[in-house]
Amino acid sequence: MKFARITFLIAGIYGLLVLVPDYFLERTWGEMFPPPITHAELYYGFLGVAVAWQVVFLIIAGNPSRYRPIMLAALIEKFSFAIAAVALHFQNRIAGGPFYGAMVDTLLGVLFIAAYLKTPRPQ
Repeated sequence: MKFARITFLIAGIYGLLVLVPDYFLERTWGEMFPPPITHAELYYGFLGVAVAWQVVFLIIAGNPSRYRPIMLAALIEKFSFAIAAVALHFQNRIAGGPFYGAMVDTLLGVLFIAAYLKTPRPQ
């Protein structure tokens, strides 16, 4: 269980460090990756859901055995972005920075699989 605790703790902290600053960078994202964001509700909605998942990772880290079933949903959270990023990469529709970020999610997803397999079922 120690592996799962550390894995989900690192994932949650990393995610918060990467995502929370984006609340203040809407205009910057539009300048770095034109065109400017035209649907702010989608941008902030995405951030809200992504930040909520980082909190879920921290909750899982607190008691991995108890929250083991939620690890399956965490896999979907990680691999849905990773799979989409790879598909977009092969279509030349994603910039390097976001693609490499997706590869970090891929690594975390693989670690989530290992954590799920190593964590005993709740009694």
